[in-house]
Amino acid sequence: MPYRAPLQDFDFLLDHIVAFDQVRRTDRFAEASPETTTAILTEAARLCEEVMSPLQRAGDLNPARLENGIVRTAPGYADGFRAIAEGGWLGIAADPEYGGMGLPQTLAVVLNDMMSSACLSLELCPLMSQGQIEALEHHADDWMKALYLPKLISGEWTGTMNLTEPQAGSDVGALRSKAEPQPDGSFRISGQKIYISWGDHDMAENVCHLVLARLPGAPEGTKGISLFMVPKIIPDADGSLGARNSLRVVSLEHKMGLHGSPTAVMEYDNAIGWMVGAPNKGMAAMFTMMNNARVGVGVQGIGAAEGAFQHALAYARERRQGRTPQNAAGAIIEHADVRRMLSMMKAEIFAARAIALANSVAIDMARATGADEWAARAALLTPITKAQGTDTGIEVASTGIQVHGGMGFIEETGAAQYLRDVRVTAIYEGTNGIQAMDLVGRKMMDGGEAAFRLLQEVEDFAESARASFPDLADDVWQAAESLRETTEWLVAQDMTDRAAGGAAYLRAFARVLGAHFHLKAAIEGDNARQMLARVFIQRILPEHAGLLMQARAGAKVLYALSDDDLAA
Repeated sequence: MPYRAPLQDFDFLLDHIVAFDQVRRTDRFAEASPETTTAILTEAARLCEEVMSPLQRAGDLNPARLENGIVRTAPGYADGFRAIAEGGWLGIAADPEYGGMGLPQTLAVVLNDMMSSACLSLELCPLMSQGQIEALEHHADDWMKALYLPKLISGEWTGTMNLTEPQAGSDVGALRSKAEPQPDGSFRISGQKIYISWGDHDMAENVCHLVLARLPGAPEGTKGISLFMVPKIIPDADGSLGARNSLRVVSLEHKMGLHGSPTAVMEYDNAIGWMVGAPNKGMAAMFTMMNNARVGVGVQGIGAAEGAFQHALAYARERRQGRTPQNAAGAIIEHADVRRMLSMMKAEIFAARAIALANSVAIDMARATGADEWAARAALLTPITKAQGTDTGIEVASTGIQVHGGMGFIEETGAAQYLRDVRVTAIYEGTNGIQAMDLVGRKMMDGGEAAFRLLQEVEDFAESARASFPDLADDVWQAAESLRETTEWLVAQDMTDRAAGGAAYLRAFARVLGAHFHLKAAIEGDNARQMLARVFIQRILPEHAGLLMQARAGAKVLYALSDDDLAA
């Protein structure tokens, strides 16, 4: 089924829900006028619908492969990537000094949402480059910016991030890769990295790897890690390509999904690299890329959910089976349970998308104003965006299979691909459990101040909405107040008890925020948006109560159940 970009939803969210107009009013993003936004998103939608969407199945059925040391991509991918690059989409939010558009991150998020719906495997390549561009803008020396950024922005070169090693999964501090300083200021990098998305390919002339490694005598753990730029082909000062670097793809992983995206095991054997940022400060530089990628991965989940929903909706409107309330032999969309699934899918997507866009607006406002409150808002929403966006992708894609019935389990329909492709998004760029621990740990180091400010806004809006929708507004206010009380409890606990309830707390927070944005949509929108708000607030929001009970249960019972008890 062809993908259609939900431009009306994006316009509604930007104009009425996440207050994108305040971004436009800043000096930095004054050029992001409504007319420019419409033109940009219309053209991006055309790219996704006409160029990327037809590649969705091609990448799944014809995976990337390693042949004689060269990674060959799926049919049509090189042309698709060329269209992305020639449209300037890799640099949509990049610095104009190096060839970027300089537009708000919010518009990059909308772009990545659409691209993820159309072809998630291919979208992952530009997402990696976008993250590397941002990391270099913030941390690289001027000569490196001048050399690498124009090539990455143009798509002549692409970027990766190399963190994980075989013995060190989420524990990055356990990495063993080494960096030996050289007299000319370069470094020799040695080690092996795994799970490197788009670690090599035939779509661009060079692949630029950001690699974490240790200097001689560096401290143990994450405090002794430095970051290095290690290109596949070593460029001259003018950007022309020279000698092949001493790195290689050992193998490509055989994966559950994302078959069109090559996931490489990379080996560095005294490869030449250059430091990005300061010695032993590599995690700070890499986290710039990772935070960009975490929002991007949350949006991948939302985009995949949109694709799965459209696929399921089209099937439900065509498939005729059984007696329905309206017709003795109508389409299955007339059955109450199918209508329930589709309505909840759509409501979940709207909520997760609103959270992601509110997050990106906060990122843009922090950049444009330098205000600490906006930076704190962006930091608070990032783990929620990542975890809830990807959970939504997985759950909606699974429900999409259910809507198809038995045909959803048959690969030819394409319904299962959405679930296979999106499943990893809850794992990479920091598992969703790590996002939950980040939320209840690092993001609560302010004593919950940023969370309380956000919850106050939710309660204030609910108060104002009581005149129009008293029942919905009261439900949202009560949920926000319950979340406030749990937050007060949470910040008084030790990290073990916080972590034990972190996943439930994050999901409850997302439920309350989703209800808040749906209530806004009911106030600002038409009857359809009001009814969708009722679906979310009356059918989905009630989960928050049970989740908050879990969040406050503590860790004692979990640790009282021993390893042997679990194995019995």
